[in-house]
Amino acid sequence: MTDEQNRPDGRFKAEMPAIPGVGTPSGKSPAASGRLMMSMGAVAMLIAIIGGFKLVSKPRRADQPASTAQFDGSASASSSDLTAAVPAALDRGPGIARVGDLSKAWESAQFSFRDPTSGENVAGTLIRLPTGNTAQSNGYWSFALRAPFGNCQLEFVRDLEKLRADYGFRRATHPMVGNPCSRTVFDPLKYGAIPGNVLARGAVAQGSDLRPPLSIEIQIKGKDIFAVRME
Repeated sequence: MTDEQNRPDGRFKAEMPAIPGVGTPSGKSPAASGRLMMSMGAVAMLIAIIGGFKLVSKPRRADQPASTAQFDGSASASSSDLTAAVPAALDRGPGIARVGDLSKAWESAQFSFRDPTSGENVAGTLIRLPTGNTAQSNGYWSFALRAPFGNCQLEFVRDLEKLRADYGFRRATHPMVGNPCSRTVFDPLKYGAIPGNVLARGAVAQGSDLRPPLSIEIQIKGKDIFAVRME
């Protein structure tokens, strides 16, 4: 017996023999410790993956909007940027229409623009005339749809039968502009007087209206047609 076994206090401590593959009562075997470490590592990796996915998929805050390209028609924007960002804007162009949109005489297009003189939003109609150069402003006529007096809306009438039936105008040989409230007919190929002894396109061909429609000045820059201001 050893000295430790014959201690004076009479306590006896047995020595446990080491058995391969079996841990001691106070500890864990190396294999179990390894498995525990591997499990903890796998859990940590899974947490990291979940956290990264949430970070990537987290929506932007309202004060951090996604980057967007804005199209203002300025010449500083490159064509490649516009094609990628706003292809629909290129189809229409920065103006009210594009040269070539109205391919035949008497074709028309409606538009709206903000009149810089009055600051109001104006609805208008652009007509391709059978005379003049379509690459220049004299090949078109643009007018406000609002009648000069009252709240009626003018209309561009290409149907000659409608002019006869609705307006009682039987002399029409080409499309006209009509005021359905007063049954006044305006001729886009003739000029009428307006205050100030000025002639304006759209002379009164029939009816009681006192003057032609309000003209909208247009300009052509390249392939784009711009509304500049209303008279």
